[in-house]
Parts: sequence; C-alpha cells; structure tokens
Amino acid sequence: MNAECGSESRMATIDLEPHFLAATGAAAIAAAAWRGKGDRKAADGAAVEAMRAVFDGVPFNGRVAIGEGERDDAPMLWIGEPLGSMQGDPNAPAIDIAVDPLECTNHVALDQPNAMAVLAAAPRGTLLHAPDCYMDKIAGPAELSGEISLDAPTDYNVEAASAALGKSASELNIVVMDRPRHKKLISELEALGVNIVLIGDGDISAALNAADANSEIDMLMGIGAAPEGVITATTLRGLGAPFEGRLVFKNEGHRERAEVMIDGDIERLWGRDELCASDDAVFIGTGVCAGRTFGVEQLTDGRYALQSEVIDVASGDHRFVETIREA
Repeated sequence: MNAECGSESRMATIDLEPHFLAATGAAAIAAAAWRGKGDRKAADGAAVEAMRAVFDGVPFNGRVAIGEGERDDAPMLWIGEPLGSMQGDPNAPAIDIAVDPLECTNHVALDQPNAMAVLAAAPRGTLLHAPDCYMDKIAGPAELSGEISLDAPTDYNVEAASAALGKSASELNIVVMDRPRHKKLISELEALGVNIVLIGDGDISAALNAADANSEIDMLMGIGAAPEGVITATTLRGLGAPFEGRLVFKNEGHRERAEVMIDGDIERLWGRDELCASDDAVFIGTGVCAGRTFGVEQLTDGRYALQSEVIDVASGDHRFVETIREA
C-alpha cells in the first residue's frame, strides 16, 4: 500500500473530522430507531443510507477501501465506492475509508451493548483495500507489543501474556467471539486455564478494551470480519497497542478478488502498521447501544444526544466527544 498524498491529506484528515463525526452520528441515530425490534438488516440498511447521505456532501475525494456487507448480503457502502463531493478534482484530498455503518447489527436487533457506527480514515492507499472476507486477529495492551503473534501457538501467547502482564494464566481474561469456528481455540484456552470471555459480536470494542489499561480484558483472539480488523488496526496504532491479522477466505470468489486487489501474498501475516500504514489517520465510533460509549438518547425537544470515541493516530489523542444532533 502506498500513500498518494502526504501532508495535505494530514491537514484534510484533521479538517474533515467534524464531517466524519456527522457521518457516524447520522448512522447511529438511524440505527437506534431499530433497537430491540429484531430486524438487524433494517437497522443496518438505515445506518448505511444515513451515512451515505452525509458522505455525499463531504468536501473530499473519498473511497471505501474496505467495508462490511458482502459476506452476508447485507446493506453496505460497497468496496471501492466513491464518497464525497469532490470526485475528479485534482486538488481534493484523496482519503480512504474503512467503514462499518453498524458494527454489531445483532446487538441492535436485541438492544444489547456495544453497537456502534464506526470508521477509520487515512490517506489514499494506506488502508488495506480488500474484499469483505474474514480475518484471524490477535490484540492486546501495549505491554504485549512484540510478545504475542498469530504465528505463535496459543500456549505460547498465553504464557507470553502472563509473563508480560505479571498475571497467572487463570487471571487472564481473553475475549473470543462465540462461533463454531473457534471450537479448537476455545478448547486450547480452556486447557490453559484462562478466563474466556465469549461475545456474540463487537470485536472492535473488545480490542479497544484489550488495549485499555483500565479494562479487565487482556487479549482478543480469533476470527472476525476483515473490515473491523482494518478499523481495529487503526485504533490500536493510535493507542500504541499490538494487533496482527491474517485474511481468511470462506469462498473462492473472495480469494480471487483478494488476489486482484492486494499486491502481494494474500496469505501473509499483516502487522498493525501494514493494515493502517499511516499515522495520518483517525478512528471514530459513535455509540448506538450503550457500551464503551453511551447509546443514542432522544431528548425531550426531539434532538439526540450522542457520544463518540475518537482516536487521532498521529497525536495519540484519545477522547470521548459528546454532541447534540437533529434527527
């Protein structure tokens, strides 16, 4: 991946942050109308259309580098989709977006925690541009940098985490998505005596918790969606925490597309700074259901209170932003 823009994109990324907040905010409000109604695709579709409507007016030359929806035929901002009002303008900032307008669609349908509208933005060519496939992932706090790896067996990673964090295996809390594909991983972790925290969805929040020194979570392991992997790599680059990913293909179509889209070995181990290859990046996640942020709250005057988690990768600035928006 090679950046097409330098300092101009950095300036643009900073200047565009209010627009990105507006995009995730609009998606969050639209999805919140479907909380607890049991219709995840309707919630997802509402978030997608609301986010697209905002992006249509953003003054940049944007592109979806990677996004979610292809794997399960869900509504989506499609991979490669042009975004913004300055397409074709040679003076426009060229920005790539890794996006999930609604992370945790099932949690919205059931009104469960940690559903968010999320995106990562960086200069063109610096975020992995790949199909909506799966990704094997490992993440943890800064203390585990250089200590854990997808290339290592489970017992090695657990022992390394124990030593680096000064905890026994039984004191480690490791998040794994509750999926049949993780049967072997869960069995290995059970044999090592760690505390396995099973989640239904939401591995971006789980990775953020793993990187958070104030959280009880110590690591994230297992296979999730690739778009969320790229977004997570961006967040953890900003937090100085480790992340690795390897693409996993469930069908030949995704493998063939990856071979065309990715310059290099599609079976490779992707480091955090390869998935997001620029410090000139930002992460924004706006809460739909309460979790790391509070969820969308409708006020008595009909407006909405929102809370967003924002990470500026270059500065390491990590903050929670509260806003009031019209519908």
